[in-house]
Amino acid sequence: MDLEYYEILEISRTADAAEIKKAYRKMALQYHPDRNQGDKEAEEKFKAINEAYQVLSDEQKRSTYDRYGKSGLDSQGFSHFSDMRYEDIMGDLGSIFESVFGGGFGSSGGFGGGGSKQNRKYNLDLEAEVTLAFNEAIFGCKKEVSFSYKKPCETCDGTGSKDKGKATCKECKGKGQVFYRQGFMTFSQTCPACGGKGSVITNPCPKCNGKGFSQLDDKVTIDIPEGIDNNNRIRVAGKGNIDERGARGDLYILVHVKEDEHFVRHNDDIYIEVPVFFTQVALGETIKIPTIRGETELELPLGAKDKQQFIFKKEGVKNVHTHQLGSMIAQISVRYPKKLTKEQKEMLSKLQAEFGIETKHKDDKYEDVFDKIKSWFN
Repeated sequence: MDLEYYEILEISRTADAAEIKKAYRKMALQYHPDRNQGDKEAEEKFKAINEAYQVLSDEQKRSTYDRYGKSGLDSQGFSHFSDMRYEDIMGDLGSIFESVFGGGFGSSGGFGGGGSKQNRKYNLDLEAEVTLAFNEAIFGCKKEVSFSYKKPCETCDGTGSKDKGKATCKECKGKGQVFYRQGFMTFSQTCPACGGKGSVITNPCPKCNGKGFSQLDDKVTIDIPEGIDNNNRIRVAGKGNIDERGARGDLYILVHVKEDEHFVRHNDDIYIEVPVFFTQVALGETIKIPTIRGETELELPLGAKDKQQFIFKKEGVKNVHTHQLGSMIAQISVRYPKKLTKEQKEMLSKLQAEFGIETKHKDDKYEDVFDKIKSWFN
């Protein structure tokens, strides 16, 4: 990846240590291999993110990089991932990730080389989804969520083998990686025979068909907090998958919120379009308009324009974290009659005349303009 380290972490060159760490945490979680299994592009992105953090989080390395770039790091003897062996890269990523997150990913221990993590058949954390009505998200509610979780097969104790035993993979000799040389370079890849496990099942368990786990359906009732928004997640501790040692992960519930027919939400603000008749604008009337909690009054100023907006403080959504209320923005849409009766036309013509607006004669200031336009066609 040829991007600058600052570009990789999507930060400015003036970012301080806290901003660097925050950016790293966000992107490392997004591209972590556990969340992108089999995605080579995400794996490369994850390596680049860690390489960038390794340099920018170290004052000496960052100073050298800022002055001389990657070539300066090489000349100073600082190592980065591009010329390291696969095993060394994975080990370094694990130590970097652990130093920032205070342990492994999710609830599952270290990254990369840990035996229990490496042999685990599934992640401990899992995700479910819930769909809320517009008002349920704004005011909160209780919701029952259905989900499925995995647990080790009781027949084979999670081994996937009928005799609870496994044979060492002959292809990789139990390493989980196969290595090959091309010229003077050594490359590695996940063993295709065992999928990186280092062992193979020769006698599959008939109960789980060799998978090593069963899947169970469950339900949980959760409290939806007031002000939750679309694509927010709610964590339910201890409701995830279960591993062979009895450890259980967490359930993360992804929230989807339906749209409303009249109100539109943007973060903590609420938008509504208010149709007003042109005579109401001309008269500067005060009209009643709905809010998410009831109604309020909108005083139309004389000469109000179509699509003009009016802000009502603290009539929006309560922030799910700060509990501060957002605003409601009312945008007027001036409406005009599509048809007029003879009497209505006469009344409007009379009103127009009273304002001194001439319809029969062109305004003197436009005479020159009209003459110019006529000359274009001569």
